[in-house]
Amino acid sequence: MNLAHLLLNLTGLLLWVGWRAQGFAAPARAAPVSLAGLLQATGPVHRGRWSGLLALLGLLAVRAWFYWRLGGPVHWVPSLDLGVIVLPFNSVSGLRMLLFSVISFVRLLVVFYLWLLLLSMVNRGAPASDALQRLVRLHLGWVERWPWGLKLAVPWVTVACLWYLANPLLVALGMVAQPQSAAHLWQQGLVLGVGTVVAWKYLIGGLLFVHVLNSYLYLGSSGVWTYTHATARRLLLPLRWLPLRLGQFDFTPVAGMALVFLAAELGTAGLNVLFARLPL
Repeated sequence: MNLAHLLLNLTGLLLWVGWRAQGFAAPARAAPVSLAGLLQATGPVHRGRWSGLLALLGLLAVRAWFYWRLGGPVHWVPSLDLGVIVLPFNSVSGLRMLLFSVISFVRLLVVFYLWLLLLSMVNRGAPASDALQRLVRLHLGWVERWPWGLKLAVPWVTVACLWYLANPLLVALGMVAQPQSAAHLWQQGLVLGVGTVVAWKYLIGGLLFVHVLNSYLYLGSSGVWTYTHATARRLLLPLRWLPLRLGQFDFTPVAGMALVFLAAELGTAGLNVLFARLPL
């Protein structure tokens, strides 16, 4: 069931990306890039533009009904890990399963845009001719033009607001404790928002891993590998002064991956302690 849920979440994300892409203006023809070709719009807005969004809403609703009907017989008790707190769900209520369906997808959507924000900040100097970076900019829309400091604050504020809106329903369902005050609630939301940055470890780790492979193995001439290589090199700039080269081997990407995951673990532990001590 967990694997099926993950696949359905990824399907929902593809529906969201496809729906957003239909609003993009058709780009000038350039050298084909396979990933960009999958996500770019191929022409002006179609009359059926809203079909993707409607399909996504239908997917979230229909799978919630199946979770409700099938969760009990297969003894599936889903939970949602938000970093500093785990929301418990069960299939005794259709409302709970609908809430699980929606919140779990929203969490994935937040991670997706977190990744886009990181790519936007790291590759802010990339030329307009870069097809993949152009997609990042199109999906971010007007947020792309914001300074990097404001972009960094976007997930914190967004998640804090989502937590503030969802908290009354979560309390009513007995899934979280009643906050002591409005200040306590906002503090919880901000800690949750800061914790979302930990999701960058998977993108950074993946980019650096592919960078290592592409440095010693020929993966082809696709623009995806060129983009990955350039992004990884920018991510590693703070470590370039370290003596991590040994002959033909460069251990900087390995050190970068280790530092990122170590920082993520330490940051998560610290946020868990901070969340438990709230309100301040």
